[in-house]
Parts: sequence; C-alpha cells; structure tokens
Amino acid sequence: MICGVDEAGRGPVMGPLVVCGVSVEDEAPLVGLGVRDSKKLTRSRRDELAPRIIEVSQVEVVEVSAEEIDALRERMTINQLEAMLFARVIDRLSPTIAYLDAADVSEERFCEMTRSHMSCGASTVAKHRADDAYPVVSAASIIAKVTRDRRVGLIERELGTSLGSGYASDPVTRAFLQNWIAEKGSLPPHTRRSWETSQKLMNLKGMRTLESFEG
Repeated sequence: MICGVDEAGRGPVMGPLVVCGVSVEDEAPLVGLGVRDSKKLTRSRRDELAPRIIEVSQVEVVEVSAEEIDALRERMTINQLEAMLFARVIDRLSPTIAYLDAADVSEERFCEMTRSHMSCGASTVAKHRADDAYPVVSAASIIAKVTRDRRVGLIERELGTSLGSGYASDPVTRAFLQNWIAEKGSLPPHTRRSWETSQKLMNLKGMRTLESFEG
C-alpha cells in the first residue's frame, strides 16, 4: 500500500488546518479520475472528485481548529505541528511507503520530523510540490481542501457573514476581521490569535483606543 499526505489551511489567519492521507494499492484509479494538485482545480471540480476519491481509496483526515493551533504553537513550530499530524494519518493508514508534500524548506528535515512521530514502519519520501508529482498526494490535497472549504462554510453560517478564504491577504477576510474588532473590541471565534496578522490588528485597535482616550 502507498499513501500520500497533504494539507490545506497552513497559512490562513482563520479556520482550521486540515491534513489528509489517501492510501491505495495502485494509483491507476486515481490517475483515471484525473486528480491534480487541488490549487489547479476549480472548487466545483474538487467537490466532484472528492467522493470519487473516497470510493477508490482509504482516507484519513485530521482537522485542527484555530484554537488548537494557538495552543500547540506555544510549544512547537507550524512545521513541527504539520509533521506530527502527517505522522498521525500515516500511522492510521499503515502503508508500505508514504509520500509527503514537504512543509519545510528542507525536504530531508521534514521527512525526519515526520518519522520521529511515527510508530508504524512505513518508508517516507518528502518532496516539495509532491501534489504535482504523485497522484496519491494530489488526491490527498483535494480531500484536504474540500474539507477545509466546507468547514469555512460552516463558520460563515455560524458568524452570519462571508469570511472569504481566511487568508490575511484576502480583502474579504481582512475587512471582516477589522470590522469585527472595531465593533466588538476582540478577535472573532475561529481566528488564530498567535498569527502576526491577528496581533497587528489588535495592536492597531489598542492604539486607536488610546488615541481616542487622549483626544
């Protein structure tokens, strides 16, 4: 058995980090589906492929909320966190070999970090852009992205407004955060408070409050 592991939501200031592992005996069915790196597919195409991937493979998904990410970041880097989560899905799938989309600038280091958390004896290969090179990693990237998109949709319904992609570079996300902070004086739920963007926005709010008081 081989498996591929990838994530969605490493960088956003809002929403969860999702890690997915997809395991198959033969990648031919995945190739037949036309899987590709999820970023190169439209959302509708990802939504169409996800259930078909699940039909022809074994899938494991781990989702870590913004609050959990903040807590874990107190004792590990985001790369270490990803390695731990990658190892978790590999252990659940227990393949012969696992292909990883390397999160660290050093493929070798990310491979070793992941192996340090594994209890199964699978061989591991970490590569940058593995979701382009291995269909099984492409499939994992699709499931991870679809899972995160659905979670963000649930958060939008909970908060009653559009969040955009959740990335700080997204004008919709940034406007939502700024408006929420201006109105409520705090960060909204599902926000990664340990992210630099969150801290800068709260610091800016504090400066404006002080200026208002002094004025």
